[in-house]
Amino acid sequence: MSRKSSETFAAQAQADAEKQPPARVPSPDSTYSNSNVDPLANDKARDPYRVFLEPEDNPKKLSAIRKSIVVLIISIAGLCATCASSMASFTEEGLSSTFHTSHEVTILSISLYVEGLGLGPLLVGPLSEVYGRNIVYQISYFLFFALTWPTAFAPNIATFLVFRFITGFCASAFLSVAGGSVGDLYTNEKVANPMAIYTLCVFIGPVAGPLISGFINQNVDWRWTYRVLLIWQFVLVLCLVFIVPETYEPIILKRKARRLRKQTGDDRYYAPIERQDKSVYRMILLSCYVPFKLVLFDRMALALDIWTSLVLGILYLAFQAWPIIFEQKHGFNVQSTGLAFLGMGIGMALAVALQPLWNRYNRREAAKYGGNPPPETRLVMGQVGGVLVPLGLFWLAFTTYPAVPWIVPIIASVPFGAGVLWVFASTFTYLVTAYRPVAASAMAANSALRSTFAAAFPLFAGAMYNRLGTVGATALLAGLATLMAPLPFIFWKIGARLRASSQFAT
Repeated sequence: MSRKSSETFAAQAQADAEKQPPARVPSPDSTYSNSNVDPLANDKARDPYRVFLEPEDNPKKLSAIRKSIVVLIISIAGLCATCASSMASFTEEGLSSTFHTSHEVTILSISLYVEGLGLGPLLVGPLSEVYGRNIVYQISYFLFFALTWPTAFAPNIATFLVFRFITGFCASAFLSVAGGSVGDLYTNEKVANPMAIYTLCVFIGPVAGPLISGFINQNVDWRWTYRVLLIWQFVLVLCLVFIVPETYEPIILKRKARRLRKQTGDDRYYAPIERQDKSVYRMILLSCYVPFKLVLFDRMALALDIWTSLVLGILYLAFQAWPIIFEQKHGFNVQSTGLAFLGMGIGMALAVALQPLWNRYNRREAAKYGGNPPPETRLVMGQVGGVLVPLGLFWLAFTTYPAVPWIVPIIASVPFGAGVLWVFASTFTYLVTAYRPVAASAMAANSALRSTFAAAFPLFAGAMYNRLGTVGATALLAGLATLMAPLPFIFWKIGARLRASSQFAT
């Protein structure tokens, strides 16, 4: 804000104190209030001390390059948060050797971290609505960085596992808040592509984790997995502090009002959020209560949450299954097994590359319904993904024999990876649009349930594959995915009727 503008504000405040405001009072926060094209002129005239979002304050008005950099940093931070979950998959042998513990205990290094990722949004989501996105990012990521040190230099397995859960909890901000930042920066017409990039980074993270960890654990001690993670986190902390701005509009206005009160000495300037009765404790209580109420009393939300939970559980189970398939059956070493996850990564990247086609479909549906399509139109992507997930798993199941070339099961994981991304993108979009009044709670419920599945599935993976074999175990997972695949087709057909009878949906 310029010095000239500040002096103008002060002069206006003094004039207002001496006489009644005229019918058209320039907004105290406007630097160009003499323009007749100000769309907020009437509101400003009615309440000259309420601050409004001007173009120079609006995060949507940042340059395209600046917005791209911010989205890139947020996306890479989300990638790091989810990548850290699966990087532990190849440290299990080192953990077992160092701390003289069983394989089942070392698997908890994945499960506890993922459980922290699922429970964290219940806290950080409400905090971001009171204190803003940026402060939540900075504090949570600094804690993520600081508390990774005890895992990298843990003296015993108990310390290691406790801090794995805590770091997962701290990293969860980039699964619950970051999507809102992307929405803050772009209009509805332009948000699809940057949101697709962010979604890709978050979901490709678990796939990239074993790839990175495989090369590290093949050549150096397992502790270097977390030392490399520390370096990555430190760079991101600096980027979040010095490059990423606050994008949450109510907090931007709150800071602007505080600045004007200090510059003018007039305490009448205010932001709307300052007049709201928002208790942090009440918001956290509702954040913990409403999601479970939603799951218990809304069948449609419960069914979709179970579907995505099953898919994510299978994805995390793969971190135990891939070494069995590729090391035991095909003789891969650790780093080569990590590279075997590239199939899923390629599938996810292809799914994002096809996003313009889905954007075109969504525009066509919006035009058909006069700009307000029903949420069920978002489930078409989920229908395709729901078919690809079991298709890829069945293909994978029957190509795990040692006689089959190793490239074939890797190719089979490509449609699985694409299907996973489309299942989640479709379900998330549907939950947000269909349950708009309680969208945050709908996403929190989904996060908590799917993270519980993702934490539990790796625990029984080894026993299941040892008992059923690679073909039987993978085919069983494919069969479960097949049973859930009709859900988007069913809800596409009867979703409107179910929403009409729901106490939560619109």
